[in-house]
Formats: sequence, structure tokens, C-alpha cells
Amino acid sequence: MTRSSSSPLVRLPSLSPRPSRLSLRPLALAAVLAFGAATAMTASAQTAPYVATDGTLLSVSAESTAKRTPNIATVSTGVVTQAADANAAMRANAEQMAKVVAAIKAAGIAERDIQTSGINLNPQYRYQENQPPQITGYQANNNVNIVIRDISKVGKILDSLVATGANQINGPTFDLDDKDKDAAFDEARRGAIEKAQARAEMYAKTLGMKVRRIVSVSEGGRFAPPMPMPMMAMRMEKAGAAADTSVSPGENSLSMNLDVVFELGK
Repeated sequence: MTRSSSSPLVRLPSLSPRPSRLSLRPLALAAVLAFGAATAMTASAQTAPYVATDGTLLSVSAESTAKRTPNIATVSTGVVTQAADANAAMRANAEQMAKVVAAIKAAGIAERDIQTSGINLNPQYRYQENQPPQITGYQANNNVNIVIRDISKVGKILDSLVATGANQINGPTFDLDDKDKDAAFDEARRGAIEKAQARAEMYAKTLGMKVRRIVSVSEGGRFAPPMPMPMMAMRMEKAGAAADTSVSPGENSLSMNLDVVFELGK
């Protein structure tokens, strides 16, 4: 009895459904729903493309500046003393600095507006050719930063500090307190927004379009440089009177830069 040869094994493709990789972005899905069921989606449909808006995005940078008269001044003042030994230099400095700090408080400066900025003690050297440096004494230095919240008193306070024993003064620099500074920056923000809107309207009109909306607003930066140290002049109020330090606060400029994105359309 002849045995029939066996047929080769044929593997049929699996008919079990695979998980669909179809993903619709929100805008594409909204577009499909809008058209209804008119277009049937088959199992072989590919990922739907992103549907972009018909508007045009415009990015505008605008800067505005608000000007204010400063209402606070910062001054650095202190005492430098020298003595043959370190202990004597520090003692002399402490005694003289105590008088300066008392004068600062007597001028109405609050404790919160007085801050020690540095205490230093350094040897003083004598240099001679072909010989090692020799210590000849010591120099002590003590500085404090003070905030003067009444601009009209700056000159008078500086004079009183020097009369009391301060022999080092730097400043003043002029600024605004936090409340006035925030208000000034808000004014600059409003000005920058107005400039950006006007510029967007110009672009839209030129392109035959309209400004639909603001897409985003971001602050590119804020700048409030302190006023540089003014030249302190000495003047005589009248003949024979003691000299008085004259200080002019001038005006501070506070700038704000905004990056604004607009949507333009027909």
C-alpha cells in the first residue's frame, strides 16, 4: 500500500486584532466630529495629521520706562584707625565707631536700616630694597551701610557723621522703596502692553488682517539701575556759616520689557 506524501505545513496569518496605534490630537478629533460620520474610518487608517489654525502668529517685543523721583538713599560710612599694635588699632576703632553709630541713630535712622558691611584689620608694611617687608603698625576699618528714608536730610546726616568721627563715606546711591518701585514697574508694564498692541495693529493693518487675540505675554526683563553717586558739593548758606553738603537725588528710570504673541486673522 503506497503512502501518500504529506503536504507542507502552511501557517496562516493570525487574524487576532492588534491594538490600534491610532491617536487623534484634540483639534483633529474636533474636525472629524464636525464632519460627522460621512467619512468612515477603517482599521488601516493612519494617525490623523495636526490641524493648524488659519491664523498667523505675531511675536512682538516692547519696552516702556517709568520715571520716579527717588525716596530713599543708601550711604556707606565708617572709621579707619591706625596704631602700633593690632589691639590698640581695634580698640581705637571701636571707640570712634560707637560715636558714629550713636550719631546715626540720633539722626533718626532705624535699626533695620543700619547694617555692618565689613570689619577689617590689616598690617601696614615698610618696604626696603633687598630686605623683607617689616610690619610698622596695623589699620582697622569698620563700615556700615545706612538707608536714609528722608532724602532732604542726606546732606545734613553726612555732615553730622563726619563731625562725630567718620572718616570714610561712600555714596549716596538713590532708589525707591518697594511699594513705589512696584507701582513704577506696573506703569512700565502697562506702557509696554500698549506699545505691543499698537505695533500688532500696525502689522495687521499692513497685512490686511485683524488682531484676534493675545496668545501669550512674558516679561523679558526689568531694569532699575541705582542712581550713580552724585558729586557732593560744599556750599555756604551765608557768609561765615559752616559748610553744608549739597546732594541732588535727580530721577530714576525703571524699564520693563515684554514679549507678546498675537494671533492675526482675516
